Amino acid sequence: MPKAAYKRVLLKLSGEYLQGPEGFGIDQEAVGRFARQIKEVRSLETQLAIVIGGGNIFRGREAPGDGMDRATADYMGMLATVINGLALQDALERNGVYTRVQTAIPMASFAEPYIRRRAIRHLEKGRTVIFVCGTGNPYFTTDTTAALRATEIGADVLLKATHVDGVYSSDPKKDPKAKRFSQISYMQVLKRELKVMDAAAISLCMENKLPIIVFDLANTGSLKNVILGRKVGTMVR
Repeated sequence: MPKAAYKRVLLKLSGEYLQGPEGFGIDQEAVGRFARQIKEVRSLETQLAIVIGGGNIFRGREAPGDGMDRATADYMGMLATVINGLALQDALERNGVYTRVQTAIPMASFAEPYIRRRAIRHLEKGRTVIFVCGTGNPYFTTDTTAALRATEIGADVLLKATHVDGVYSSDPKKDPKAKRFSQISYMQVLKRELKVMDAAAISLCMENKLPIIVFDLANTGSLKNVILGRKVGTMVR
């Protein structure tokens, strides 16, 4: 059995990974594919936590453009992450992966409140922990949540799943001359304003020396290859 390069990781998963060809909502086939990738890496005995977004249901940061109050929109976005988290929990447990959903906003009927020491204990017992509701505060993205939770639980690395195979000098879908970086520093990401994660998330990772690996989750076996320490995507450090 190959040996994992990381003992504990946090995966930031966009809500878009759960949507189908319609471009919104939750597609059971898409959720199932992701659940099978998670099951595949469980055999490596790596402790795995997940922060899930809600963009497939509602994007809080876009609603103020239509006149909605920003804080209200952000709370609606947090509720969307709960729906995704429960869908992911269901798919994982149908694949034999034990999970716990922890929420930053109390919802005792179907999720645990986020408690750092409890989350760590779940990970130590081999459960996958899904963090929902962001930080519980408006004006903070799920990218910032991922950096915060990864730091709190003592993760070795933050894995940022995207729809491209790493960090590029510009948008590779628009610029055929875009250069992909195999490694880049936090400060270069901030200075170049590269769309890896928001500035607050990058700064928090930089302050705590938490490496980030940006990779395309859609590539077969990519998550397992990242956890095994193989050269996949871009390392930000």
